[in-house]
Amino acid sequence: MATPTSIKLNDDLKERVQQLAQARRRTSHWVMREAIAEYVEREEKREAFRQQERQAWDEYQRTGMHLTADEADVWLAKLEAGEDADMPPYHN
Repeated sequence: MATPTSIKLNDDLKERVQQLAQARRRTSHWVMREAIAEYVEREEKREAFRQQERQAWDEYQRTGMHLTADEADVWLAKLEAGEDADMPPYHN
């Protein structure tokens, strides 16, 4: 069940939403709901990536295990060329 929520928009943004809604033959409510859903999904993905970065950095700090940029580039080039290449092993 959806719960009503109010949002304050300045006149310019409100007008832009209304114009977009009219052009898309949708309601302003639909446009705002879609915009919020897309924003939240994008930001959740961005936050998950940041968490993975943090975990990877912590793991590197703890173990020193890594790949060089050259090693990663060679591996990625093989994948891009369609080869079935295993990731090179991490090392100190």
